[in-house]
Amino acid sequence: MKIVFMGTPQFAVPCLRMLVEEGFEVAAVVTQPDRPQGRKKVLTPSPVKAAALELGLPVLQPERMRRPEAVAELAAYEPELIVTAAYGQILPKAVLDLPARGCVNVHGSLLPKYRGGAPIQRSIIDGEKVTGITLMYMAEGIDTGDMIAKIEVPIEDDDTSGTMFEKLSLAGRDLLKEWMPRLVKGPVAAEKQDDSLAIYAPNLSRDDEKIDWNAGSREIYNRIRGLVPYSGGFTLWNGETFKVWQAANPDDQALSGSILVEEGSGEAETVPGTVLSAGPKGIEVKTGDGSLLLLQVQPAGKKAMSAGDFARGGLMKSGTVLE
Repeated sequence: MKIVFMGTPQFAVPCLRMLVEEGFEVAAVVTQPDRPQGRKKVLTPSPVKAAALELGLPVLQPERMRRPEAVAELAAYEPELIVTAAYGQILPKAVLDLPARGCVNVHGSLLPKYRGGAPIQRSIIDGEKVTGITLMYMAEGIDTGDMIAKIEVPIEDDDTSGTMFEKLSLAGRDLLKEWMPRLVKGPVAAEKQDDSLAIYAPNLSRDDEKIDWNAGSREIYNRIRGLVPYSGGFTLWNGETFKVWQAANPDDQALSGSILVEEGSGEAETVPGTVLSAGPKGIEVKTGDGSLLLLQVQPAGKKAMSAGDFARGGLMKSGTVLE
């Protein structure tokens, strides 16, 4: 039977490779158009396109999947099953209706929690301890389709979006592999989602990347690791962007050396965002309920560096306020 695979980032590549390795007939691969990347804006193919070309598969890259010509191009391959994983576009009904055995999606959360384009990042930012993969039939809404199967994956305290993308991509591959023999035979039983339990995870914006020092240390720590390794969190120093790529776990006192600010102490009267110390261990910043030790930072116009190395330059002193 003919399968069309749709995906874009590295997250989707293990699923595509598994389909080929297991002998399923992948008639075509649909992915996003090549995009400029890096400071030199070099036109770069998506990881899925690179993998598809390596595997010798035809690649389609419609700018908008909703356009009639894009639907017609896809229909020419006569797919009997469409498998998607982080494709990045909403599929129109005309596409959903094409395959006789439906459209199946590998989604990076335990639905109905975290529907949308940034489920992995937002689960970390929200401090979740577990996430997972949901294999589901696609519907016209955003991740609203019936659920076929789930697998849970713990979120460890030192996990970032980068590490969780890798873990979940492999979990998604394994779950899809388990179910493919049944999916190719025809529609399987699936469970409807409880919409009242839905949590939405829209794509991240610039506002999501801004660190609010009035928040608690754990909340800020979760936000930073939820933004790594993509954008990183940022604050303002001398009116310029000052990125934060890593902070010490505030629960690990031996590692972080962070303080719990108590009422009546000098630090308690300090404005959140104030640098309490800057030295070889890093840069300790006052938060809404204590302090957080920054371990890796990136001043505007510079490369990322250890906060200890930056502190040795003497440019950021105690009493400096980050906004």
